[in-house]
Amino acid sequence: MKKIARVIVRAAILAYCKLVHRVKVIGTENIPKGEALIFCGNHRTYLDPPLIVVTAKRHVHFLAKEELYENKFLGFLGYIFDAIAVRRDAKDISAVKESLKKLKEGSCIALFPEGTRNGIEKGEKVKDGAAFFAVRSGAKVVPVGISGGTGKFDKVTIEYGKPLDYSEYKGTKPDKETLDKITEEIMDNIIMLTKKNV
Repeated sequence: MKKIARVIVRAAILAYCKLVHRVKVIGTENIPKGEALIFCGNHRTYLDPPLIVVTAKRHVHFLAKEELYENKFLGFLGYIFDAIAVRRDAKDISAVKESLKKLKEGSCIALFPEGTRNGIEKGEKVKDGAAFFAVRSGAKVVPVGISGGTGKFDKVTIEYGKPLDYSEYKGTKPDKETLDKITEEIMDNIIMLTKKNV
């Protein structure tokens, strides 16, 4: 039942994105099939998570802050698309374990390294969660650049970059310096994609 609802909701969101925001999708050929992936994008508006979910052509488990479930509609989307709820003010071990489990099963997760909308602009420190998951699981990271306007009817472009492979670190216990280096490379790729379509 949930799968049927997912197909219907995905089609409705995609139609909304294309009609209202004239969404242009680039680079889906860069998304590997049949293996675990970590999608990482820049975060500008509430449209970003569903936009990735409906255009990635893979079933994506988004890491979503727990507070989103207070909104009935967003909570419904989280349920339909099997999002992973995260408590932001604490080290949420259960969310980490669930994410690693999904990756081990060959599924995809998605998160925003900025941690919040327009995190870089706000001076927030970029989070190293994506780097941690990549190192622990060996899954490739797919950078995602979302650009265009942020208004109600503004045109939006989403571009998927070539996967970043950090499997050389799998099985090691990377220090903070290594995680920061990987995080910086991921963000550089994301920012590069956003600037390509300005």
